[in-house]
Amino acid sequence: MSELDDAVRRWAMGVYPVEAGAELLIRQGKAIVEGAPWLTDIGPVGGQRVTEIDHVKLWDESRGWSGSERRIVDIARSLMNSRGRVNLHDAVTGLNRDQLELVLAAVAHAAGSHETSRTTSTEEQRGNATLESAFPWPSRYNTIARFRSMRAQAHDAAGQAAGPARSL
Repeated sequence: MSELDDAVRRWAMGVYPVEAGAELLIRQGKAIVEGAPWLTDIGPVGGQRVTEIDHVKLWDESRGWSGSERRIVDIARSLMNSRGRVNLHDAVTGLNRDQLELVLAAVAHAAGSHETSRTTSTEEQRGNATLESAFPWPSRYNTIARFRSMRAQAHDAAGQAAGPARSL
C-alpha cells in the first residue's frame, strides 16, 4: 500500500461501486501512479491526502494500453460512474485469471456483499454471524506489478544468456 493508494481510497469511500472501481484500479497496478494526469489531489481532508480519479481522462489516456489493461479500465470506469457503460461480453473475455479475480472481487464489493453475513440459523442464534464477501479481494496485492517484475527478471536473464550486446 502507498500513500497514493490510501488517498484514492479516501476519495472513493462511502459508495461501494466507486470504492470497487478505485480498488480495482489500485490493484491493477498501472493506473494509480504518482503524476498520472487523471489523478488530482483535491486537498487534505481532516489532515489526510485525498486524490480523485478523473475516469474520463483515464479512459482517454489509456487508449494505448494493452487490451486487458484497457478492459480493467473500462470495468472500473463503469463501476465508478453510472453513465459509464461496459460490454461485459467484450470486457471479460480478454482477462487472465488474476485480472478476472480482481473484477469478480470488485463486482462483489460493489454489490455490498462484504457487508452481509453468511451464517446458519444456529450460528445466528448464538451471535456468531461473520461478515464474508461473496468473492473477497485476492490476497495477492498487485498481480500486474508482480507479473512485470517476473517479466523483467526473465528479460534480464535472457539478455545475460545471449552475451554482450553488439553494436554496428
